[in-house]
Amino acid sequence: MVTQVAAAPTSVLLLGESGTGKEKIAETIHRLSPRRDQPLVKVNCATLPANLVESELFGHERGAFTGATDKRIGKFEKANGGTIFLDEVGEMPLELQVKLLRVLQEREIERIGGKGTIKIDVRVIAATNKNLEKEVAEGRFRLDLYYRLNVFPITLPALRDRADDIPALAYYFMDVYNHKAGRKLSGIAEDVLGKMMNYHWPGNIRELEHLIERSVLMARGGMIETVMLPVPMRPADDAGTPLKQMKTIHENERDYIIAVLKKCNGRIWGSGAAAEILNIPPTTLKSKMQKLGIKKEYIG
Repeated sequence: MVTQVAAAPTSVLLLGESGTGKEKIAETIHRLSPRRDQPLVKVNCATLPANLVESELFGHERGAFTGATDKRIGKFEKANGGTIFLDEVGEMPLELQVKLLRVLQEREIERIGGKGTIKIDVRVIAATNKNLEKEVAEGRFRLDLYYRLNVFPITLPALRDRADDIPALAYYFMDVYNHKAGRKLSGIAEDVLGKMMNYHWPGNIRELEHLIERSVLMARGGMIETVMLPVPMRPADDAGTPLKQMKTIHENERDYIIAVLKKCNGRIWGSGAAAEILNIPPTTLKSKMQKLGIKKEYIG
């Protein structure tokens, strides 16, 4: 699918859990495309500061707002002629989704404080680990933008669903970190490969890479003979039922915030309130609650 779509200017939507390699696939599509000699600009929509997100994407003119002491070229303009990779596009605020839709439809942008539009030629690759259809149904993602991005979807499988690939990936990462660490490990013990193939991999390929990097550094002999997996493999528990899947970082964070809010009777601001206990600004807590879907009825 990657090789089929690479040559076309078609928008691509990469779907899959965190750590499955969506950024690597985006890089490959760009590298195989006629735009390979032009810029590939990467944007993580989840980390853009809320008050600067529009300026980051579309740029601004000098004096457009307080603090705009210089003209800024936005990410879309920097990607002109090339590709823009919108990672975690499901985190984009609704008000910005409208402007992104216009850019995709009209192929033009307007800097904040600008007096006219600027034509651009940019190939869009978006990625998300969210179920965008569910996000649309719950009003957090625009249906028209979803259709515009979902022209050519590619779903990346979780590592637990492609266990047969684990040995090849493990050896690849061993070679990479052999070189980086100046080691000369020759292989990975069979029982270690067996343990890795039976592990659930909640962090997917990214977790595997980090595990192999750590194992290369810790290996005492000429091969990797042990790995430190963070949880038990997938045996059945005493009742004979499979172990439940580990919660994601976001799920654990959501549970923790709800627990703190319940302890504070839902209070966010003030002495002894949730924001103080969590040691974050109240505005950040409100933003996290909105992002994690924490509603007042969960706190009662």
